[in-house]
Amino acid sequence: QVQLVESGGGSVQTGGSLRLSCLVSGRTFSGYTMGWFRQAPGKAREFVATVRWSSGYPDYADSVKGRFLISRDNAKNTVSLQMNSLKPEDTAVYYCTVGAMAARNADDYDYWGQGTQVTVSS
Repeated sequence: QVQLVESGGGSVQTGGSLRLSCLVSGRTFSGYTMGWFRQAPGKAREFVATVRWSSGYPDYADSVKGRFLISRDNAKNTVSLQMNSLKPEDTAVYYCTVGAMAARNADDYDYWGQGTQVTVSS
């Protein structure tokens, strides 16, 4: 059974930093894409960043490019999201995900974590 467990959410002030981690278990994902989406109240789930499990090639939403850094540790089966220069508009529940395609559409992903809250106050 595939499980994705996120950790590292919390509350920070504008300009602060947080690091999210996701532990993946249940199978190997060689060739898959790992990533992070987020969902604010009343809004659709949106793409944040993804990384190819095998190559480490990243992709970022324009809204986070230059502030967020995604990485993966194949040996530990983890994917992380370092978030710097946080803004109030980054406030959302952040979800870890795995899918066979390198896509920006949440519908293309097969497995999801339970989500972790990130709150940025001004």
